[in-house]
Amino acid sequence: MKLYNSLSRTLEEFVPIDPRLVKMYTCGPTVYGYAHIGNLRTYIFEDILQKGLEYLGYRVERCMNITDVGHLTSDSDTGEDKMEKGARLEGKTVYEIADFYTKAFFQDMELLNIKKPEIISKASDNIDIYIQMIEKMIRDGYAYFSNGNVYFDISKADHYYQLSGKKAEDLIVGFRESVEEDQYKKNPADFVLWFTLSKFENHIMKWDSPWGKGYPGWHIECSGIASKYLGEYLDIHCGGVDNIFPHHTNEIAQSEAYFGHKWCNYWCHGAHLNDQSGKMSKSKGDTLTLTKLQSDGYTPLAYRYFCLNSHYRSQLVFSEEAMKIAQNSLNKLRGRVLNLSQEGSILETQFKFYVEQFKMAFENDINTSQMLTVVYDVLKDDEINDPTKYKLIESFDQVLSLDLTVSMDQDLSPELESEILQKIEERNLAKKNRDFNRADQIRDELLARGIRLVDTREKTLYEIDR
Repeated sequence: MKLYNSLSRTLEEFVPIDPRLVKMYTCGPTVYGYAHIGNLRTYIFEDILQKGLEYLGYRVERCMNITDVGHLTSDSDTGEDKMEKGARLEGKTVYEIADFYTKAFFQDMELLNIKKPEIISKASDNIDIYIQMIEKMIRDGYAYFSNGNVYFDISKADHYYQLSGKKAEDLIVGFRESVEEDQYKKNPADFVLWFTLSKFENHIMKWDSPWGKGYPGWHIECSGIASKYLGEYLDIHCGGVDNIFPHHTNEIAQSEAYFGHKWCNYWCHGAHLNDQSGKMSKSKGDTLTLTKLQSDGYTPLAYRYFCLNSHYRSQLVFSEEAMKIAQNSLNKLRGRVLNLSQEGSILETQFKFYVEQFKMAFENDINTSQMLTVVYDVLKDDEINDPTKYKLIESFDQVLSLDLTVSMDQDLSPELESEILQKIEERNLAKKNRDFNRADQIRDELLARGIRLVDTREKTLYEIDR
């Protein structure tokens, strides 16, 4: 298998440390708002990577963090915590914000058929490991305490700029407007491992530490969680390209300082999803969410299909027209598959041939568009019978996860439809009376039964989750 490694900027043969097990870490969401569809594109590519490796016969142990503290509005350790900002804007506590948007994130994951990682851990649950790592880095001379905060000294990190390709002079104060002078740092690019009261006196989420009451920096969280659950060697670390610098750059520096050896062998990054104005991001105010797509008439799996038609390392431009094409194409594809007869014997030679073609497409740096081409090639092949075609596509869908063999038609009984409408009316009344806890409870009760509510400006719609 060939995999593009951002660290070497080349396609490399993938060779896991343990041939029986792939250890994979993926950066999770900062849960201060709904994930926009640009975020979700990265999680789709990571899902395909995990499922594809499993399809090849590997066992994958995947860990993902939930950032509920420490992620600042500037990646240069300045500004306020995104969680605190979100809580203030919505008039809720940080804990309420984290709980609400964590649940919303996993609902989106489920709708997109993204497999839940085996290990999921909140940043706030791992303070002990961060302190342990920071203490060792201070002892070993990689970190220092200054004016109430603990900083990592990047001058002690070999090959600090290797992943990003940046140069030290790019971060000289005055060279770029985004570089701010901090008189308490030894180097302009030194980053914070632990914040204390000296800088953020009103921060709500704080813990005791050897350096004072405070909270961890964003970067140490991923290193700590990965090492706690996956050990000191990783095969693959994934994320979006915007994580390369400074987040993943800093993860490498601190992790290798702590362990004393190379930490992760393969770094895989997904490209941005753009709209007509450029990259989608929460900071720009873009809020194109999965729920919004649903209210516009698109299914979540149509968005997954849209993403799979492009290579994960290529920038993808979103448009209404492209989504219409994706929705129609997926509907037609599913219709063709469901019209296949399942009666008859499987042609083993042809079956094995196309499985190998599908694997080869995946092994070519996760070429999802080629994987979809193999699906269409199967359907067009007049030399193989229907049951073989059906079995092949059923097999491929273990990785594609487009529900190609699942009928979307589901008749509701009049009794169930009446109950759903009654629940919607009850929820609307609760919201009118500002009883938002009851409104959320009704929504969650229906979701647990596979019925998802979609709020639009005009009314509340419902759909049956597949």
